[in-house]
Amino acid sequence: MAEPYKIVVGLEVHVQLLTKTKLFCGCLNKFGQAPNTATCPVCLGMPGSLPVMNRTAFQLALRAALALNCQIAGFTKWDRKNYYYPDLPKNYQISQYDLPFSHDGWLDINVHPDPKKGHTAKRIGIIRAHLEEDAGKSMHDETGRGGNSLVDLNRTGTPLLEIVSHPDMNTPEEAIAYLEEVRLMLRELGVSDCEMQEGSLRCDANVNIHIPKADEPNGYAATPLVEVKNLNSFRAVGRAIKYEAERHHEEYQKHPADFVFGKLLKTTAGWDDAKGRTEVQRHKESAADYRYFPEPDLVPVVVTPVEVEAVRAAMGELPSAQRTRLQSQYSLSQYDAEVLAAKGRTMVAYFEAVAAGLGDGKAASNRLSDLVFPALTERHEEITEFPLKAAAFADFVKKTAALPKQDRLTVFKIVLEENVDVETAKGKAGIKEVDESTLREAVAKAVAANPKAVADFKSGKDAAKMSIVGAVMKANKGAPNDVVRRLVDEELARV
Repeated sequence: MAEPYKIVVGLEVHVQLLTKTKLFCGCLNKFGQAPNTATCPVCLGMPGSLPVMNRTAFQLALRAALALNCQIAGFTKWDRKNYYYPDLPKNYQISQYDLPFSHDGWLDINVHPDPKKGHTAKRIGIIRAHLEEDAGKSMHDETGRGGNSLVDLNRTGTPLLEIVSHPDMNTPEEAIAYLEEVRLMLRELGVSDCEMQEGSLRCDANVNIHIPKADEPNGYAATPLVEVKNLNSFRAVGRAIKYEAERHHEEYQKHPADFVFGKLLKTTAGWDDAKGRTEVQRHKESAADYRYFPEPDLVPVVVTPVEVEAVRAAMGELPSAQRTRLQSQYSLSQYDAEVLAAKGRTMVAYFEAVAAGLGDGKAASNRLSDLVFPALTERHEEITEFPLKAAAFADFVKKTAALPKQDRLTVFKIVLEENVDVETAKGKAGIKEVDESTLREAVAKAVAANPKAVADFKSGKDAAKMSIVGAVMKANKGAPNDVVRRLVDEELARV
């Protein structure tokens, strides 16, 4: 059965850049300072103060745009975006309007709506990425007691990169996958830390739906656009998109002649995560409402091919290329490569060192997933803080290869918690390893003692061999399950 409608989503992502100072002045660009202490006449818009562009911010933005496969403009300029709000002291924002520094890019994403069904690859178009200065922050008393609002202008003038996508996403999962890929890429490039809780990554979602309708010129009726703000997590983005799509469908069912694109203005709505719904804030302004005009206090920016290539050369391996290389070089599955790459370049470097020590990329990936990743989460550590360096972990994997999974985990925890070597940890855990020759004899006896299971296996019942495996495991506590299975397979092939 066909879906009753198609969700159409475009995202506007704002990221603060990792510069030491602001975009047009020398004020410190650092989160968490006392309110209104990181300001100066320039970012406060005092008469007579003049902005000077931070070239480092521009180069970070250029790095991001190249990673987004954008076309880079050789000539770009600054514009004033005029509007009035308490946290905008100049009553205008320095942004880029008709000549952004980059445009027409794309980003490939992998979507996993159901892990059992694999992934869906999709290319999301990028309309533009441009630089602008951030506004301040308004804090409202929502207790109902006072109704006061406070303004912190520390954020005013912070370099902000806005990435505007085409409306190419059609599910909440695609939108989240796009955001995850953007965040990973910008973090790996050192462009932004992308911390949503600190406001260094913010996202607005533009949502409507297309409802199949044969008598429409395009074959569908489109509902009015809504721009959803106040999205404080990727989960909130997904929930808001789902909510708006369902709301649009209900409204269209009630008013099919009126609730359509072109008849109603685009609206701005705020997402209330506690209530799980949006609330309309205002009708969306058009470009004309902002009265854009060229910034008279800043010269245009010329970007040379030499500068572009210098930035490109310093970028290093991007996550998409890294995933492909991990699959081809180490024979990892796509899922394992994605999990590894998502943890960043430092983790990938650790993995590669472990793989080199073991001579087996798949084994390195498996042991990291079984042991290191859970330990890092439990200990609240980054891989750079982990006590077992790559060479030591590779040695641990070799010395515990014959242990059952649970015994290996027990030894691993003792090694970490008590800072002892592997053999000492085995002793503390009371683990006595069973050598393979002893196991081979036990397997031969178990096969001889279970003729019915052997006959069933020979007749095509693969599950029959598990009774033999179980008998061997029961008689040999601590024997590694995978080794016993291999020896049983070998013995059954001989009889």
